[in-house]
Amino acid sequence: MTIRKLACMALALVLALSMASVAAADETIKIGVIGPMTGAYAVYGLGVANGAQIAVDEVNALGGVQLELLVEDDQGDGEMGVNAYNTILDKGGKIMLSTVTSGSCIAVSDVAFEDRVFMLTPSGSADVITQGKDNMYRVCFKDSAQGSASAQYIVDHQLASKVGVIYNNAQDYSMGIYQSFMTKAQELGLNVVAQAAFSDDTNADFSVQIAQMKDAGAELVFLPIYYTPASQVLTQAKAVDYAPVFFGVDGMDGILSMAGFDTALAEGVMLLTPFSADAQDELTVSFVTKYEAQYGGVPNQFAADAYDGIYALYAAINAAGITADTSFEDACEKLIAAFPSVEITGLTGTMKWDATGEVEKTPTAVVIKDGVYVGADN
Repeated sequence: MTIRKLACMALALVLALSMASVAAADETIKIGVIGPMTGAYAVYGLGVANGAQIAVDEVNALGGVQLELLVEDDQGDGEMGVNAYNTILDKGGKIMLSTVTSGSCIAVSDVAFEDRVFMLTPSGSADVITQGKDNMYRVCFKDSAQGSASAQYIVDHQLASKVGVIYNNAQDYSMGIYQSFMTKAQELGLNVVAQAAFSDDTNADFSVQIAQMKDAGAELVFLPIYYTPASQVLTQAKAVDYAPVFFGVDGMDGILSMAGFDTALAEGVMLLTPFSADAQDELTVSFVTKYEAQYGGVPNQFAADAYDGIYALYAAINAAGITADTSFEDACEKLIAAFPSVEITGLTGTMKWDATGEVEKTPTAVVIKDGVYVGADN
C-alpha cells in the first residue's frame, strides 16, 4: 500500500471521527444556565452552575437522554441576561435552567415568553416572574411564600416578642419578602417594633438602621436581603454590642463563603431554607461529597436548587418525549403539558408543581453554628 493511500485512509478516519464527535454533541439536549458567574453575586451563580453540572453528570451516566449545560454570565443584570439568553439560543439551547437572580429573570422571562422557550429558574423568587407566563416555572419558593413562612416560623417557635426588620426598598426581591412578612406578622399578631429601609446606594453604612432596631428593643431582626449587605449589618451590629437573633432567607445563603468576612460574626444567624448541607440522608451526603471534591467548599441552597432543577427537567423531558431534534418551541409546549405531573424527591424536599409554575415543598430552618449550617430543629 502506498504512502499516499495510507495518508488518504488516515485523513478519512480523522474526518469520520470528527463527524461522529459532532453528531454525538448534537445528540445532547442543551440547557441554558444564566446567572452571575462574576461580580458581587457570583456565589449564587457559581453554586447554580456547579450544582447543575453534578446533576447532569449523574443523568448522563444513566444512559438514555443526554444533557449538556450552556453557562453564560449576566452579573445579575437584566440586559446582560437577555444577551446571555440570545447567546444560548444561538448555540442550540432548547430549555433554560435560568436565571439565578430575580431582576434578570424578570427581563429574560419576558423575552422567553414571546419566543416560547421553557424556563425553570432555580432561584428567581420574585412573585411576578411566573405571573401570566405559562412557560415559567421555579424550584425555589416565591418571595411571598418566604416572607409569610418566616413570620410563621418565628411565631411557632417563639423566637422573640419584639421583632425588627431591615430591608432594601430598591430591590424587588427584598420588597416582596418584606411585604409578605409584614402581612403575615400582622395576621399572627407578631409585634414588629421597628422597620428600617436602605437602598443600593446606601448599603455600606447601617448605623442608623441598627440604632433603630436597638432603641426599639428588637430581640430578633429579620433580614430579607442578600448576603453582602447582611455581612455589613452583622459587622456593624457587633461594633455597637447589639446582639439580637438575626433571621434571614435564601438571599443570605453564601455569607459563610464571602472573602474577608469573619464567619464568627454570623454565629447564631438563622435562615429559612429547604436545604441543609449537614443533613445525613444518603442523597445530601452524596451531593455534598461530590461538590466538595469537584469544587471545594460546602454547597449552598442555590447549588441544591439547581441540582433538583436538572432532575425535574430530566423527568419532564422523559415524560414529554423530548429529544435533541425537538425544536425549542415544541419542547416548550411539551414541557408545559408535562410539568404539572412531575414529582421528584430531591435535595430540597419532595416537590411538585401546579399549573402556575409554583413549587410545593416544605421549608425548614438552619442556624449557623461553628461556621457551618446545621438544622435549627436538630
